[in-house]
Amino acid sequence: MVDVLVIGGGIAGVSIACELAADAHVVLVEAEPELARHTTGRSAAIYVPTYGGPVVREFTAASEHLFGDGILTPHPALWIAVDDDGVDHLKEISDDGGAEPVTAQQAVELCRVLRPPLAAAVDRTAQAIDVMALHARYVRVLRERGGQIRTASPVTGLRRDGSGWVAGDLKADVVVDAAGAWADRVAAMAGVPPIGLVPMRRTIAFVPAEADPAWPAVADAAGSFYFRQESGGLLVSPADETPSEPCDAKPEDVDVALALERVNAATTLRLRTVRTAWAGLRSFVADREPVVGAWPDHPGFVFFAGQGGYGIQMAPALARTGADIVLGRTPPSAIMSPR
Repeated sequence: MVDVLVIGGGIAGVSIACELAADAHVVLVEAEPELARHTTGRSAAIYVPTYGGPVVREFTAASEHLFGDGILTPHPALWIAVDDDGVDHLKEISDDGGAEPVTAQQAVELCRVLRPPLAAAVDRTAQAIDVMALHARYVRVLRERGGQIRTASPVTGLRRDGSGWVAGDLKADVVVDAAGAWADRVAAMAGVPPIGLVPMRRTIAFVPAEADPAWPAVADAAGSFYFRQESGGLLVSPADETPSEPCDAKPEDVDVALALERVNAATTLRLRTVRTAWAGLRSFVADREPVVGAWPDHPGFVFFAGQGGYGIQMAPALARTGADIVLGRTPPSAIMSPR
């Protein structure tokens, strides 16, 4: 018998399992042979406090001092507008006070390959995240606290047994569903209503190019593309959000081509060659905010899902709040829950 069974070995699962293990006996199970095989291992890895909705931004800001040494490296983000829609979105970002408006010329000075945008703002608080170091630290501390991890252990059945839950040879008082794109499928297995999760494919490609490490990460404020310097070239994305079934996501050629087209239109780069490309699933509910909590009629089954593309940048604060909710403590700040 264990206190908490956590399902999912990405950043969501290992972070909340680690926080729970300080006060509870925790077992984490992962269907794949290794942890962080899907979305976590395919992240663009940047911390941007001006990225996401109000709750996401709250938890992102609260997470900064919790990452610890060696995880974050300063790397400003430059928001640009290439059309009227982008201008409107950029005004929202700037009005929140997190990004500093700059002129088109100043934007070009920050990233010399840019064509002058209609408007721009720089978030100097943005930072690069060493995602795998963060994930590995959560795994290490989880084990140091007595938590157990089982890989290659898909949950094929999950049922109520008195006040607890049974999954194979495991019996737990509480289940935490941190299964990412598969979270609603896990809930269905347990007879718990879904939260309306929609997995969406996001494509990233690595393009060989002469890129200055001093360039900020550059993103269209309207969400049509982004690019950032990476050793030996650039990471580029069309910022696509294509609804998908839960799966091992693969990039589509058309999306890779769209990334090059959009970045080339906004810059003088003339990108042509792609060295490699990959895709991951970002899973959202309707309001695009994280879901942490249980349905009133299904206590003991806690969702920790719907983190979209923001799960890594808000992981430390969200995991601590999630652990408080699971253990019945008053969380330090507001959190969205199933409704």
